Amino acid sequence: MTKKILIFLFLSFSIVTFGQTLNLDTCQKRAKENYPLLKQYGLIEKTADYNISNANKAYLPQVSLLAKATYQSDVTAIPETLGQVLTQLSGQPVSFPVLSKDQYQAALEVDQLVWDGGMVNAQKKLIKASSEAEKQKLEVDLYALNDRINNLFFGIMLIKEQLKVNQILQQELASNYQRMEAYLKNGLIQQADLDAVKVEQINAAQQETDLKSVLKSYCQMLSVFTGINVNEKTELEKPLLPVVNENIENKRPELSLFESQKNLLESQKKTILAGNLPKIGLFIQGGYGRPGFDFFKNDFTSFYIGGVRLSWNIAGFYSQKNELKKIETGQKNVDIMKETFLFNTNLLTKQQMNEIDKLRVTLKNDEEIIRLRNNIKKATESKFQNGTITTTDFLREINAENIARQTRTLHEVQLYMAVYQLKNTINN
Repeated sequence: MTKKILIFLFLSFSIVTFGQTLNLDTCQKRAKENYPLLKQYGLIEKTADYNISNANKAYLPQVSLLAKATYQSDVTAIPETLGQVLTQLSGQPVSFPVLSKDQYQAALEVDQLVWDGGMVNAQKKLIKASSEAEKQKLEVDLYALNDRINNLFFGIMLIKEQLKVNQILQQELASNYQRMEAYLKNGLIQQADLDAVKVEQINAAQQETDLKSVLKSYCQMLSVFTGINVNEKTELEKPLLPVVNENIENKRPELSLFESQKNLLESQKKTILAGNLPKIGLFIQGGYGRPGFDFFKNDFTSFYIGGVRLSWNIAGFYSQKNELKKIETGQKNVDIMKETFLFNTNLLTKQQMNEIDKLRVTLKNDEEIIRLRNNIKKATESKFQNGTITTTDFLREINAENIARQTRTLHEVQLYMAVYQLKNTINN
């Protein structure tokens, strides 16, 4: 029993001590998987499968049923004089039946497409191209998540670093407060000097409260995006800074979207051309009615007919030229959009690379500033103990060092954000 308790305490201590660790790649992957928009992928593919299946059915036999009943004012009839002449010649009475003015017909026709000018094949390629364009558009929308996740991830990292600097400041202020209490008892300083330190302690504590509130909000937002329980104790793994240079290849999903849009327009062009070609098919028709194919029989009878049918609707040629020009204009528009996107992306890339270079230099300067500020603070502390400067001067130097450390922390996180914004800009 005692052994189990010890194991439980060890595990509990390990969980509290080490906590949960998250890296940026995991957050981006889980955010994409958790985003509701991702469900459209399956719907797009299913829709494409249904449409292709429907297009293939064009080669299945097409069955149609026709039934009609009519009454006409007149019917085709053989003149009676012809019967009289034939009677005189043959010596036998000859007469011809008269068709009824009310006529009935029911027929079943089966058509089988043999050649459609490539229309079905063009339609299937158009469906696939349209599906691919929709998926690429969805990929672009999902890619925009990366920037939001980056801002949350590095925002949490920045706040946590600021909290660490804040803790150092509070510890230093607490240490100086205790020391100055002793000075007050010995009559070396006044109560106002001690109160000034207390004010700085309250300000630092208030800053900690504000930072923790913002940190909580950021953690909640990251939890919603990723589906992972992220809280203030969650450890974020600092990513490696990738090497960046001017020759990095641009792999943004927008480029694939532009390509898929051009493919879609090309498929539309082929569909228009195929739709204006003739179509050849076989047909057979069987029916029952009065009259049948024999007009000399005014009785209900069955009949059938079969053959080859060629159909060619040339009306499409009237607008074909304009339709093709519209598609050509659309392709040129896509090229312009791609060119504009690359221009803006290249411009942004140069700006971001300049920002990265500036931040690297700034960080080196920050290290030197912190070193110098620390030396100044130590010298000021010695002067304060000797009573040659005021409490205000001493606190000013403490705050100056704290600001320098916070500035260095800010610049470090800004460098990470700038590098990963560049990485996001070119998807590399």
